[in-house]
Amino acid sequence: MGEMPGHDDKSEDKDSADVVLDPRIQETIGNALKAHYDDLIKAPVPDRFLVLLAELEAKERQNGQ
Repeated sequence: MGEMPGHDDKSEDKDSADVVLDPRIQETIGNALKAHYDDLIKAPVPDRFLVLLAELEAKERQNGQ
């Protein structure tokens, strides 16, 4: 059910395993991802999120956890 005629999942897995990106492309993608995630990591935590975390910690203390 849901299979396409003439479609072989095993051959697709084999084909995708044979694909290798040029190291320069891998490096470019890696650098772009690092730059993007560095910006996210350096961003301040939103005040609403800090409030929610404080409320959760208070409830855990009340429950003796």
